[in-house]
Amino acid sequence: MIQIAPDDPTRPDVHQLLSEHLADMFATSPAESVHALDHSALSHEAITFWTAREDGVLLGCGALKELTDGHAEIKSMRTTTNARGRGVATLVLKHIVAQASERGYERISLETGTEEYFAPARRLYARHGFTECPPFADYTLDPNSVFMELTLSPK
Repeated sequence: MIQIAPDDPTRPDVHQLLSEHLADMFATSPAESVHALDHSALSHEAITFWTAREDGVLLGCGALKELTDGHAEIKSMRTTTNARGRGVATLVLKHIVAQASERGYERISLETGTEEYFAPARRLYARHGFTECPPFADYTLDPNSVFMELTLSPK
């Protein structure tokens, strides 16, 4: 059974997954368009970080960063290579959305890439109700970025 729980982004297996994530981002997008966070940035107090594990084995991760009282951002969604195609990203995304709603956020936003590499991520977010939006927070228009948001009904 896959379990999603708060975790430490500096934990060795998580650190490795996040390092792979950053390497892929820099290999796919120009450096100025990479907005992924490393393990130390994900340890910030404004960020809640979760992992998905099965029998202790890391399958994926995701984070929620508070921007304002009513607005949060999804960060660092990533699935391990061995876990792809098993619905892990959907489970993590649903968990993050539920947590954001429980915390009273009115909307959650995200930034992802425009390259074909990011097409599965864009489809995942669209399937779960995210729609394209203008840049938010400190982001600016970037031909390598797609901005998406979801309006929430707080619980």
